[in-house]
Amino acid sequence: MAGPRQETRAEPATADREIVISRVIDAPRELVFEAFTEVRHLSRWWGPQGFTTATRSFEFREGGEWVFVLHGPDGTDYSEWIRWLRIVPPERIELLHGESRDDPNAFESDLTFAPDGAATRIVMRTVFPTKELRDEAVEKYHAIEGGRQTLSSLAAYVSDLARKGAES
Repeated sequence: MAGPRQETRAEPATADREIVISRVIDAPRELVFEAFTEVRHLSRWWGPQGFTTATRSFEFREGGEWVFVLHGPDGTDYSEWIRWLRIVPPERIELLHGESRDDPNAFESDLTFAPDGAATRIVMRTVFPTKELRDEAVEKYHAIEGGRQTLSSLAAYVSDLARKGAES
């Protein structure tokens, strides 16, 4: 006789190295995805509240790179680098993000864009090389709150674009 059935749900092997942030954005998926593909859009919303973005170079294609500087509200500049690893329009973007091309602490992010009625659910899953680097990003750089603020800025930006498009 079989015993009681137990449901088990395995945590991903990377759970202690991950940050997962999601948000529903009141705009069509294609528009939300486009906001990630064109530098004219990215420079308008990328980064936490109070930060601005200055792009040095940008090539949105698999293997392409985005080199930019985040200017903090306190005047601190943060050199940033992203390599686009996989692009599946308008569903997914996978990227490697660090301070520079040779940053040994660079982390991977997987962004998914799913229709949610007329809106879009974006999920940003970031995996750090180690638990310690993840914890440092959370504690020292406020990565969770910064990620939420960044998606909030994206939501405001693309919702405004969608509204303006509907008015045209």
